Amino acid sequence: MWDKWISQIQQGDVRALARAISLAENDSTGLLETLAQVAIPAKPVIGITGPPGAGKSTLTDALIGALIAEGKSVAVLCVDPSSPFHQGAVLGDRIRMSEWYTHPNVYIRSLATRGALGGLHPRILEITDLVKCFPADCILVETVGVGQSEVEVAGLADRTVVVLVPEAGDEIQTMKAGLLEIADLFVVNKSDRPDAARFQSHLERMVREDRTDGITIPIISTVATEKKGIEEVVTTLKELLRSPGQQEREDLLMMEKAKHLLREHWLRKLDAGKMKASLREAMQSENFNLYAWVSRYAD
Repeated sequence: MWDKWISQIQQGDVRALARAISLAENDSTGLLETLAQVAIPAKPVIGITGPPGAGKSTLTDALIGALIAEGKSVAVLCVDPSSPFHQGAVLGDRIRMSEWYTHPNVYIRSLATRGALGGLHPRILEITDLVKCFPADCILVETVGVGQSEVEVAGLADRTVVVLVPEAGDEIQTMKAGLLEIADLFVVNKSDRPDAARFQSHLERMVREDRTDGITIPIISTVATEKKGIEEVVTTLKELLRSPGQQEREDLLMMEKAKHLLREHWLRKLDAGKMKASLREAMQSENFNLYAWVSRYAD
């Protein structure tokens, strides 16, 4: 079954891609075995993240327009909060991209977080690799509104854009250990608002103090609703993808993906019934120690 879906996806069949993503979302068997036999193309994956209300969807919409104007084709994965009733995506911001839903060179898919932390779908790695098989030049991944700990997009994307707004001054302190560390590019959106220049100056100072590796993180002001600053964002992303440090970044990304897949592989091999029985038996001992049991069971 999966061989058929992959073949159709490689030929640009949108319906096949949509169906395959739905199957991947629901943990359909056979996907990982099929992906192991497929030559997955190397395509740039750009992560777009930031706190709620920063304008991530509007920025994504503007980036799509800029890439289409260059003759590129774009695939977009938009990760939304899950509905508490049916676990599907709550499509609150997708109307901002309505211009592109029927465009022949744009594919947009909304995914629900399914309760996963990190602002992403629990099967985002496999889904992204499915999209890489589709004839698109670039993949944009927009996360849900995130905070300090929800920074998993950095382990998926070749480059990560963190979108902020001038009013986020107080929030930066709480995000410092998270978003400020994963950003390859900061976008100060809605920069036509009061105090935007002061906020950007404050952000530049914080980034200099926070980064101990000496890497300078670009900061670009935009007004995404008016397409201001978008060309500079696209140009900067291209430069980052061509930079000398990109190969090291790709090596680190591959290591993170490998660790994720190894965890999944190990968990699938576990027999929950046997594990429960072994744990229950071990707990009868007066000297029971969970860490010692885990060490023995893992061996």
